[in-house]
This record gives sequence, structure tokens and C-alpha cells, in this order.
Amino acid sequence: MNKHNKPGPEFSSEAEERAFWESHDSADHIDWSKRERVRLSNLKPSSTSISIRLPNSLLERIKIAANKRDVPYQSLIKTWLAEKADPKS
Repeated sequence: MNKHNKPGPEFSSEAEERAFWESHDSADHIDWSKRERVRLSNLKPSSTSISIRLPNSLLERIKIAANKRDVPYQSLIKTWLAEKADPKS
């Protein structure tokens, strides 16, 4: 382990920082023997709002299916899309 860690450089952007760490070893700048486990409980997954047009009859069928499962219909749509998009299924 390197006893004399170099100070970390200053970055003007996240892209610049990413490029730096892709080509440099963090062990030269961080003493990993002093690491501590942290919980980042306030992180939220990135998401993007989209708009999709559905036939009224389809939307009604989705709402009925969601109501039977006692979940919001938007959540049911997301679940179904995730299942369909998952190549493991």
C-alpha cells in the first residue's frame, strides 16, 4: 500500500473526472485500508418521463388488471414492460 498518497486533482466536469479515473489507479490517491462502508439511502434511480398513446380499450383493460392486483396502473405497465424487456424471461 502506498504510504504517501498523492492529493486528488481538481476537475472542471464529471466527464473530465471520469476520463481521469479510467486511466489512473485510485490506489495512488486513496488509502483503501481506511475505507468505511456507507449507506446512500437518499439516492433515487434515474428515470425519464415518457408519453405514450394507447387505445382507450387497452388502457381500461390495464386499469382493470391493476385494480385486481391493487396496484397503480402505471406501476403495472412498468412491471410488464420490464418483464418483456428482460432477455432472461
